[in-house]
Amino acid sequence: MGKDTFYRDTFVLTISNLAMGILRFMFSIILSRQLGPEGVGLYGLIMPIYDLFTCLVCGGLVAALSKEASAYYGTNHYGNLNKSVSITFAFTLLWSITITLIIFLISPLLSTYIIRDSRSLYSLWIICPALIFIALSSVYKGYFYGVSEVITPSVIDIVEKAVRMFLMVGVINYFALKDIKSTVAATYFSFTVGEIISFVFLYMFFKRSKRKFISSGEKGENRAQLLFNVLVMALPLAINGFLSTAIHSVSTLLVPLRLMVAGFDHVTALELIGKFNGMALAIVFFPIVIVASMSTVLIPDISRSITQKDYSNLEARVSEVIKMCFLLGVSTLLICYLIPDSLGKLFFNRTDLGSFIKIAAICAPFLYASACSYGILNGLGKQKVILINSIITSLIQLVLIFILIGIPSINIMGYGISMAASALIGLLMNLYEISKVVTLRFSLGEFLIMSLLTVLVIMLILILNSTIPDNIFLIKNIIIIFTGFSLFLVSTFLVRKSS
Repeated sequence: MGKDTFYRDTFVLTISNLAMGILRFMFSIILSRQLGPEGVGLYGLIMPIYDLFTCLVCGGLVAALSKEASAYYGTNHYGNLNKSVSITFAFTLLWSITITLIIFLISPLLSTYIIRDSRSLYSLWIICPALIFIALSSVYKGYFYGVSEVITPSVIDIVEKAVRMFLMVGVINYFALKDIKSTVAATYFSFTVGEIISFVFLYMFFKRSKRKFISSGEKGENRAQLLFNVLVMALPLAINGFLSTAIHSVSTLLVPLRLMVAGFDHVTALELIGKFNGMALAIVFFPIVIVASMSTVLIPDISRSITQKDYSNLEARVSEVIKMCFLLGVSTLLICYLIPDSLGKLFFNRTDLGSFIKIAAICAPFLYASACSYGILNGLGKQKVILINSIITSLIQLVLIFILIGIPSINIMGYGISMAASALIGLLMNLYEISKVVTLRFSLGEFLIMSLLTVLVIMLILILNSTIPDNIFLIKNIIIIFTGFSLFLVSTFLVRKSS
């Protein structure tokens, strides 16, 4: 039954995340047209700062609370469940307000000395309120995932992303904003409003949901202990997220400096960053929503399997998910590598993205599998391992970015190479740690079958690309994209049958 629940919840969350992914993708397309490459580049320099402070105010909270809520939900300890949510919410409120006030005060320093672009100041101020509501929303999301009500936060996320997109376009067009400073600020204003709306809906549905879980008089733990149980799990994840994001932020902010060392001026550097980060990576990362769905559901699922001592199901589940995520990355790589120019024209109406997409796609198989492996380690309670491995891979990526992007003949392409190398190293380290606890089931027969299927799909894509006329451009590329992802669909069926 647990296995059925896992794939049911994964399917629901995947549909939701695909809808959000489509909205995010549409957002990135609209963003590129509203802001232009330079504006997207500035937007991309602010985003790591936003992500960094998000980790600081609520890093690890969703995973930790979902795991605790799942344990109490599975044993019918509803008193502990509700008290865990309420005390965590109170702590998160105080913590997020304190951190946000500090961030608001130091924003001028961040704008001048970290981002090195004074046009980012208003955006930094505007996102400060969003941090409070993101933190509070994470408490309710952890609750909903823990009690297997994944539809609620999923639908709310879709609404929030839609509001964000329409609000951004509406504000920019209504006020006829033209300069980069104001258009980027309007974009982050839409983020803040979206997060407020998301929190309001989560709160309303939480109040309705908690009525179903009335304490039956069981002996409960005190609130301090319940908060400690959540924080002791969340803290390593928060430290991991903060340090990894900090290193990633340094990497992102380092890119324009290294591009200038390679001989580009500041505006051209921002344009290159906009094309690679804001456009090429948006295409490559779109299917990763499936990986994110699996990882979200996987954490409480692994926790339940361990509690019930169902190690056979645990081993089968872990092996299945790793193979599925890797094959999804392979499908993405094939499509992006074989028709990169068409993808650039299809999604962004640009003919200069082909080389960016090809380089960005190299990391897909390793990055997708690595992302799910972190979710597995989280479910296994290996937060310290996650922290160490994340820092190591982030530092490797930072060093490679510093070296490669400064070489004129490589420039921004060094970003894609560094992502692929660090993702591969991270995947190997994570698989090694997982294998200490779980026996991974990989067979030579499966490898040969998947390899033959990959060759077959490559041949089909090449044939379709050369035979279907370009005057039906949209239909042609939809057929090719579907053919590419058929590798993932067929392989997933075979992987599940063999488990």
